[in-house]
Amino acid sequence: MKEKRIFDAITNVRDEFIEEAMKTRLKKKNSWRKYMAIAACALLVLCARILVLRNGTQNSGLILDVIYPRAYAFEDYDTRREVLEQNPVLESFITALNDFSYNTGALILENKGQNIHFSPLSLYYALAVAASGADGDTKTQLLNILGISDAQVLEEQCGNYYRRIYADNEIGKLKIANSIWLDNDMNGEPISFKDDFVKRAARNFYASSHSVDFSSQETSKAMANWISKNTNGTLSPSIETNPDQILSILNTVYFYDQWINRFDKNKTAEDTFYLSNGSEVKADFMNQTFGSAGFSKGEGFTRAGLGLKNAGHMVFILPDEGVSPYDFFASSDKMKEAFEGGEYFNGEVVWKIPKFGFGSKLLLTDALKRLGVSSAFASDADFSGITDHMAYITDIRQETHISIDEDGVEASAFTQIDYSGSAMPEGRAEMILNRPFIYYITARDGSLLFMGICENPAEK
Repeated sequence: MKEKRIFDAITNVRDEFIEEAMKTRLKKKNSWRKYMAIAACALLVLCARILVLRNGTQNSGLILDVIYPRAYAFEDYDTRREVLEQNPVLESFITALNDFSYNTGALILENKGQNIHFSPLSLYYALAVAASGADGDTKTQLLNILGISDAQVLEEQCGNYYRRIYADNEIGKLKIANSIWLDNDMNGEPISFKDDFVKRAARNFYASSHSVDFSSQETSKAMANWISKNTNGTLSPSIETNPDQILSILNTVYFYDQWINRFDKNKTAEDTFYLSNGSEVKADFMNQTFGSAGFSKGEGFTRAGLGLKNAGHMVFILPDEGVSPYDFFASSDKMKEAFEGGEYFNGEVVWKIPKFGFGSKLLLTDALKRLGVSSAFASDADFSGITDHMAYITDIRQETHISIDEDGVEASAFTQIDYSGSAMPEGRAEMILNRPFIYYITARDGSLLFMGICENPAEK
C-alpha cells in the first residue's frame, strides 16, 4: 500500500516536525478573541494532471500530520533569542523574498479599479514546495523566480525562516501552513509518489500529506475545511477538483497582531473617501497623531508605518494628489523605490485611516509565465521528484482577506523604547488616507508578508 510505504519513509524525520495521524477528522478551529486584527491569509493551489489509467483502490485519509514549532509567550525573550540563534537566515534569502515580492507584485497589483490584496509569501512557499519536487528546466525556472540557485539551500532557508517568524502568543499570530493532497485512485490504476518528496516537504515546509480521491466531492470539502481551519475561519473558499487531477499543494498564511499604539474609538468619525473615478463614499476613519515619528517622502508619495506588538509593521504609501497608486507598479524597480526609497524625516505624523476589510481572488498563472516560468505548465514538465508519471501545473490561484480596526493594546515599554531618543522634528507628514492608497505588512526582519491597494474602504 502506498500509505504504508510513505509512513515507513517518514519514520526517520525528527519527531518535533512530524506526527503520524491516526484520524482523518480535522480539528475544530480555536476561537480567537475579537481584538483588532490584521487577518491576512492566502491560498495557492497547484494542480497537476496525468493521462495514465490506474486500477486498484486505496483508502482516503490523512497520511501524516506535522507538529508546528513550540509557541512561546510574548515576553519570553530568552526563547525568542534561542530560536533566532538556532535558525540562521541568510541576508540573501530575505533579499530573494523581497525581490520576488516586487517582481510578482508589479504584475499582479495591476489597475483593476478595485481593492486588491496579495500575499507574495504564500505564493513563494507554494512554489518552493513545487520546486522541491522538480528537476531539469522546470527546476531551474522555479529556482530562478524564487531567487535561490540551490534547491537544498532553498529548502533549509524556508525551514529556518518559518521557525523564526512563527508566532502564536497572547498578542498575535503568524502561521504558514502547507499541505499536499495526493490522488489515491483514478480510474482504478494505482499511482506512486516519491517518499522523499513527502518527507522533505514535512521537514522543511511543515506540510501535511493527504491521500484523497479527486473525483469525490468529499475531497473538495476536506480541502476547504483545511483552509478554513488554518486561516482561523477568515477564508471559506469553494474548491473545485477534477478527476484527472493527481496533486494539489495548498498554502495558507494567517497573520494577527495588535497595534503598539491603539486608536481611540471615541476619535473614530465618518468622513469622505474620494475614489479614483471622481465619486465619493463615506467611511469610518481612525485618527491619531504622533508628535515625533519617522516618515519618508519620495517622488510622488509619502510613506509611514505603524508598529505592531510582535515587531512587525503595517506601512502605508499615500500617493500625492493627482498621482495614481498604480504608477508605482509600472515596474519592480518603481515598486521597490516606493516601498524602500525616498528621503527619511522625523517629525509630527498625523494619521487618518479608513477602517476596511475585503478579500481578493487572484489567478496567478499568467503572471508567472511572464516572469519566465513556462516549463512547469507544459505537458513535458519535469516533476520527477514527485512522481514518475506525467505531471504539470494547470492552475495557480490565490484567495486572500484583510481587515483592520482600532482595537489593540495601549503603548508599552516597547513602544516607549521604539520612540525614545528620536531626532529633532524635521517636518510634518499628513497621512490622510482619504483617497486610494497602497499598504504592506512586514515581519520583524523586514520581509514582505502582504501587500495591496485600497481603492474603496466601503467595499467588502
